[in-house]
Amino acid sequence: MSKGLSWFSIFRLGLVQLSIGAIVVMTTSTLNRVMVVEWALPAMLPGALVGLHYVIQVLRPRWGYGSDVGRRRTPWIIGGMFTLGLGGVLAAVATAWMGASIIAGMALAVFAFLLIGCGVGAAGTTLLVFLAVHVDARRRAAAATIVWLMMIAGLAVTATLAGGMLDPFSPLRLIIVMAGVSGIAFVMTIVAIWGLETRYGEQASPEPASSAETGFMDAIREVWQEPRSRQFAVFVFVSMLAYSTQDLILEPFAGAVMGMTPGESTKLAGLQHGGVFMGMILVALLASGYAKGRFGSMRAWTIGGCIASALVLAVLSTAGLYGPAFPLRTVVFLLGLANGAFAVAAIGSMMGLVRSGREKREGTRMGLWGAAQALAFGLGGFAGAMALDVVRGISGSDVIGFASVFAIEAVLFVVSAYLAAGVSRAVRSQALGLTPEVPKS
Repeated sequence: MSKGLSWFSIFRLGLVQLSIGAIVVMTTSTLNRVMVVEWALPAMLPGALVGLHYVIQVLRPRWGYGSDVGRRRTPWIIGGMFTLGLGGVLAAVATAWMGASIIAGMALAVFAFLLIGCGVGAAGTTLLVFLAVHVDARRRAAAATIVWLMMIAGLAVTATLAGGMLDPFSPLRLIIVMAGVSGIAFVMTIVAIWGLETRYGEQASPEPASSAETGFMDAIREVWQEPRSRQFAVFVFVSMLAYSTQDLILEPFAGAVMGMTPGESTKLAGLQHGGVFMGMILVALLASGYAKGRFGSMRAWTIGGCIASALVLAVLSTAGLYGPAFPLRTVVFLLGLANGAFAVAAIGSMMGLVRSGREKREGTRMGLWGAAQALAFGLGGFAGAMALDVVRGISGSDVIGFASVFAIEAVLFVVSAYLAAGVSRAVRSQALGLTPEVPKS
């Protein structure tokens, strides 16, 4: 087996993540808009469907376990992308059908979004496992940045190109465009992944080892009993909850409290994403093994990113006291910078820890962490909006409502930093022989 993925191979795997992003942006954004605007349906309906695709991803550990059993990741990546693409096409058909029959269209949409969640979970989990197992330690920060940014590129490029092809809008055109995006993404995935596992893949043992001998429930129980796996799962959930809570409230805050127009608040969101991009690049450059450790490890950047995010959110919570004089654009950019640094460092840490513990459990372990992330994302936006409504209703003040939610996010990031430090201490203790290592299977 070759010693590690080349840069070109990492880029090829990034194309798989790009393909996932291309389909997801169509299903969670474009179809959402058609339901709410063209068909005048309540916004809660597409919101519930998007939430459903997160909920089904609690099965990520099961899909990861499946790839552990055969020590083959490629079939799960390709199968996951096929399921995702099929779900995307059926979701477009369901959305078009809602124009004639809401009940029939919604019934099909529920099935379609379940397929979308299954596809994202199966392909995304096994892709990250493949990267984690075969990327050299010094390239992890850069590899995490590459695949994350390529997913963002998939979101941006697809939204732009598909948006142009959807005009003039018609239900049939929506289905055709969705089918085209899904087909291209599926073919791109096959081309990107083909042959990589043969060259870099894990050697299958004559006996499929512990994963085949142990049922799924025993396997997930073993992984959960590993202190670091359990601690890291809790960290992922809390930190991603903090990360996603602001998704649905930042632009409303800019309009309701800071008096920005819709165009100005949209530009503000773009500024935040620019900060995320810069934060990811910063970690990739400074935390790379090529920098010889002078600028911190993945764990240090994870903890530092959480603390920086908490500090910026604490400052943002005071914005309503200053009004238009508050440097909102600068603070939002810094929030994106801190969030981007934290996010890519957390992914890098995840890649570094996935082989820590029982052997033949990498997919199950990554699936556990992926399930925690999906649950946090599914809950975060809703929890933030609900907390805003509750505090605003009690206080009768927009300023107090938004400030309270930003303050809660800051506290969650502080808790996340504490949890990340605990994982780091556990890793160092085992490295020094101060705690017993989990038995290898």
